Amino acid sequence: MRDRADFERYVEQRSARLLRTAYLLCRDWATAEDLLQTALARAWLAWRRVGEAPDPYVYRILANTHASWWRRRWRGEVPTGEPPEHAAADDAFREVGDRDALRAALAALPTRQRAVIVLRYFEDLPDEEIAAVLGCSVATVRSQASRALAKLRLDPAARAATRMGS
Repeated sequence: MRDRADFERYVEQRSARLLRTAYLLCRDWATAEDLLQTALARAWLAWRRVGEAPDPYVYRILANTHASWWRRRWRGEVPTGEPPEHAAADDAFREVGDRDALRAALAALPTRQRAVIVLRYFEDLPDEEIAAVLGCSVATVRSQASRALAKLRLDPAARAATRMGS
């Protein structure tokens, strides 16, 4: 059994029996098919060295491959009836709602106060740069920021969205 035709003949004759053996090793048909395919691919690579009795060689490949897959498999996750955390979709919807509430609260601010809040907290600019951008003094930037934050703290939607005042 040294050439391609011999290998093909072996696979045709023995694949059902080998698949059954693979299933008995892993107890899952899909995994058994993957295991058999991997074992046959490895057997093909060594087919010239296998000799006249390939069954023991292929069975050994099946057993060794299954053992290596079993060792590598991660078993840290345990299925439960209820998921332990909230679904990601809920968090995504909540974030969208929070962003909309914050945008609405920012839109309600006067133009200069909104500009100061956006430049300070969203663009992370220091007060001196904000003053240069808006063409006012640093003291004006600080007073506008203070007034804007006071108004945002009074807005219930903005307060919930940013967890201000808690």
